[in-house]
Amino acid sequence: MLLVLSLISSLSADRVRNAPRFVWVLVILFIPLLGPLAYFAWGRPKPIPQEGTVVRRRRAPAAPDDDADFLRSVDTEQSRRDREMLAKWEKELNNHEEPDKP
Repeated sequence: MLLVLSLISSLSADRVRNAPRFVWVLVILFIPLLGPLAYFAWGRPKPIPQEGTVVRRRRAPAAPDDDADFLRSVDTEQSRRDREMLAKWEKELNNHEEPDKP
């Protein structure tokens, strides 16, 4: 049943993804269960967005420093105050650790 559905889908689609149509037909026919599943996962065309809908194709950043929103949020007023407070604490700690010189 899955084989028949995937063959009908691949032959009736306007275009397929990731490989030419004849390759998908061969994969579907010669690889019994995995061929049809692979077609539905990687070969079937994506549905055309309906009119009036918003298409969002924003990929998630690979690392935090690739995300522009994250980089903007790093240098906020709060982080500036935190850095100043940390510098003040380090200075106080260094003053307390220094031995008195005679």
